[in-house]
Amino acid sequence: MSPIRSYLKIENAKIAMRNFSGREGQYNPAGKRNFCVFIAEEDADQLKADGWNVRWLEPRSLDDDRKPYLPVSVSFDYYPPEIWIVTSRGKTKLKEEEIKLLDWAEIAIADITIRPYNWTQPDGKTGIKAYVKSLYVTIVEDELSEKYHNIPDSAVSPVDDEPPV
Repeated sequence: MSPIRSYLKIENAKIAMRNFSGREGQYNPAGKRNFCVFIAEEDADQLKADGWNVRWLEPRSLDDDRKPYLPVSVSFDYYPPEIWIVTSRGKTKLKEEEIKLLDWAEIAIADITIRPYNWTQPDGKTGIKAYVKSLYVTIVEDELSEKYHNIPDSAVSPVDDEPPV
């Protein structure tokens, strides 16, 4: 992880608890898109001290350690993020209504730039909320999809040139 001006850049990021669709849940109001990115323990303390909303995932077994993570919001309201899917055929920029595909995608690599938002409450409490600035997600490709990717889709390109009678 490295700071870019006031941004955070995390390459080969491990993301979890994905809710790119903004579906309502026990801990999430409808329409709020978000996910979590795990961060290195040595970075967690510094980010927390700087005001970032660092959280800790409790271990599931006695052999596991607590894992620090940063909740990240995805918002297209004021500063729309650039979110890309990367495959062997190139990269594709996702539109706002398409990012829900990432909820179930098998991710090989995720590189992310996080934009900070400094907030202050009326009682004087302050902090930094994390928003996606850019996200490049390399998808694990199925062997058969890779094998047949050059064959035209019959629904898009008819087999013969004559229209059906």
